[in-house]
Amino acid sequence: MTSNEINLTAMAEMLSASPDYRVLRRLTPRTEFASCDGQAIKTGILLDVETTGLNTTQDEIIELAMVKFDYLPDDRIARITDVFSGFNEPSISIPEEITELTGITDEMVSGHRIDPNAVASFVSDAVLVVAHNANFDRKFAERYWPQFERKPWACSATEVEWRKHGFDGSRLGYLLAGIGLFHQAHRAIDDCRALVEILSADVPNLNRSAFAVLLERARRKTVRIWAEQSPFELKDTLKKRGYRWSDGSDGRPRSWYIDVDEANETAEIEFLRTTIYLRDIDPRIQMMSATNRFSSRV
Repeated sequence: MTSNEINLTAMAEMLSASPDYRVLRRLTPRTEFASCDGQAIKTGILLDVETTGLNTTQDEIIELAMVKFDYLPDDRIARITDVFSGFNEPSISIPEEITELTGITDEMVSGHRIDPNAVASFVSDAVLVVAHNANFDRKFAERYWPQFERKPWACSATEVEWRKHGFDGSRLGYLLAGIGLFHQAHRAIDDCRALVEILSADVPNLNRSAFAVLLERARRKTVRIWAEQSPFELKDTLKKRGYRWSDGSDGRPRSWYIDVDEANETAEIEFLRTTIYLRDIDPRIQMMSATNRFSSRV
């Protein structure tokens, strides 16, 4: 370490000691997070895709990035064991707004194809796939590589209550800042590495890793309840309660719906009966778990 680096480090430590300053340090990618000490391990995959658009049934993947990691029985991330990154040339020119967002150009993907056998081999030993927007990434991944249909998935953006734990939001930049880091990512693989760092960190006041918090939530069974043909004038009531809109374009009902814990199913149906429909109804219900949650098959 040079004398200049030592001086900067000392200055950063001085500022960090004051309640009037927050210091962000550049993320330095690493591979080791917690010692295994002979413990049994499981293997997970962190996945991110870049695409030509947001339509999960029509748009195309232009980049796939994956980070393979081991985790311990107490759900702490131990180490990164491998990485995968590849471009895929779509059948159309990459839209300008996508290039502006991702930095990926037609020239970068020209002639590239992601080998499905390589993907299958990379994920074969994984017992879990994590994405920071699993509702988006899983649908694309399943379209291209069917082995992802058989994997349990977790969403690090929606299955951790980040604001409740003192973060400014669920975007990667907010989460990194919350643990005192920043990164200037240009590729999807950089975002995957950043997310590993976030999930390996302890959640404030819980003394548990964010990854453990995520898995606790992902392992729960939930129930999707559809408020089909609900009165239009009550849409704001549904939205305020947490219902989301499905436009029916992906084969699902054109309706408001909500996902609740299995224990809250009866109470949610009672809400629909007494507040929305004002009569006895039996709404469409779907059981959800990590094996089908976020999948286009539901």
